[in-house]
Amino acid sequence: MTVMEPFGARLRRAMDERGPLCVGIDPHASLLAEWGLNDDVAGLERFSRTVVEAMADRVAVLKPQSAFFERFGSRGVAVLETSVQEARAAGALVVMDAKRGDIGSTMAAYAESFLHKDAPLFSDALTVSPYLGYGSLKPAVDLARESGAGLFVLALTSNPEGGEVQHAVRGDGRSVGATMLAHLAAENAGEQPLGSFGAVVGATLGDLSSYDLGINGPLLAPGIGAQGATPADLPGVFGAALRNVVPNVSRGVLRHGPDTAALRTAADRFAAEIRTAVTAS
Repeated sequence: MTVMEPFGARLRRAMDERGPLCVGIDPHASLLAEWGLNDDVAGLERFSRTVVEAMADRVAVLKPQSAFFERFGSRGVAVLETSVQEARAAGALVVMDAKRGDIGSTMAAYAESFLHKDAPLFSDALTVSPYLGYGSLKPAVDLARESGAGLFVLALTSNPEGGEVQHAVRGDGRSVGATMLAHLAAENAGEQPLGSFGAVVGATLGDLSSYDLGINGPLLAPGIGAQGATPADLPGVFGAALRNVVPNVSRGVLRHGPDTAALRTAADRFAAEIRTAVTAS
């Protein structure tokens, strides 16, 4: 298997050249309706192709949400395969938002599905859930290293329910979320210019100065736009780790479709606001 340049290095370069914006590809039923599309495979295909054509040559990262494709069965997954391949061919990095998490051979199979270089759904990185224990992710960590891909591990998520697990305090006095960040810092130790193992940390969470976000890896930050956070909030949330933040906007951009120019204008506006927030801090 040919090994690519590590994801962290490729992401750092893409963020420096294109800005750090990540745009989601979230074709849920209500958004398809807003675009005047039917909630079927044809609508899914039109939506996905439009987003890729509008965004893949200008944003650093596109993040398809696997569930919205899987709900259409094999034909929906085929649309997802095409979207991933076309987005990567146009220069965007693809983070597959599938939030997989399991143990042993099952985790290995999930990893093979998204992180093996020859897999139809091969993506530059994959979101994963560590809540069967961080060690359960080892098959994905190992395959990501082998293939030059990356992971984004759920650590401090933007959904209100996440706190009951992520803020729970272990016997050693450290929270579960902080423990996940510490694991990732260890994975990324010594990597230059950026490690390939990132954390998902919500932009809506306010002051996180009690957490060590300096994991030498990327921080995927959902919550900007429809969930209420703005680019101006980023410095206050992420502090010294701001340069490694990959802000994710989905509905805030996608609601401007299906017009390609309108989608690009919305993405450019968010990108400019993010760039201002990062450089002004």
